[in-house]
Amino acid sequence: MIRLQIVGGGRMGEALLGGLLDARWAEPSELAVVERVADRRSELTRLFPGVVVSDSLVEADGAVIAVKPGDVADTCRALAEAGAKRVLSIAAGVTTTSLQKSLGDGIAVVRAMPNTPAVVRAGAAAIAAGSSATEADLDWAASVLEAVGVVVRVPEDKIDAVTGLSGSGPAYVFVMAESMIEAGVLVGLPRDVAEVLAVQTLLGSASLLESSGEAAATLRAQVTSPGGTTAAGLRALESGGFRSAVLDAVAAATERSRELGQD
Repeated sequence: MIRLQIVGGGRMGEALLGGLLDARWAEPSELAVVERVADRRSELTRLFPGVVVSDSLVEADGAVIAVKPGDVADTCRALAEAGAKRVLSIAAGVTTTSLQKSLGDGIAVVRAMPNTPAVVRAGAAAIAAGSSATEADLDWAASVLEAVGVVVRVPEDKIDAVTGLSGSGPAYVFVMAESMIEAGVLVGLPRDVAEVLAVQTLLGSASLLESSGEAAATLRAQVTSPGGTTAAGLRALESGGFRSAVLDAVAAATERSRELGQD
């Protein structure tokens, strides 16, 4: 019996499948991935021996919807016909109300907002329960997404804010990395050296923040000596509106997520 089928074999579908297998969430034969593109099916078959790779839905206890938003309604109707009992949707902007309408009654729905670091098992995801989902359904959804990162639970009306912060957040970090690399070149470092230093600085700083238990403000203060180099750099960031720009970015992405959800 298939425990879980992932509908959509793109990057996120592949990441989830790999994470679930690495975490031994299920045996390969208990997992399926549904992908319409033949070349992609061949690639998934090569990557995940023993997993059922199909061009159409199979009978399974649960399903992850990992298709484009425009394909969600048709996917939901097909899942209902295939007898799905639980559905976890990672389709951006599609509400649990819309999902439930397409699925019909009797199927538990959980909506999630993951982010792209899931492809390296370092994702951040939030889940929200649909009207018919129980705590057991949320536990199930969390167990799926925990295979590729951390999971928090929020009311659905906070999902847009999650999108603005962690869903879009990797792009903010990548812009920061680009800027640091260019700055390193500007002050005289070879580009390859600047790239190594910038990437490792971001990685190490995030790891320190995660593992130390200290607040970000505390760690920032610890590396800022009065009148020192870091203080000079932080003053330039503040003068350039760095903090307010980050606040505006999260707010703008949150608002755009709300707009897309209403379309």
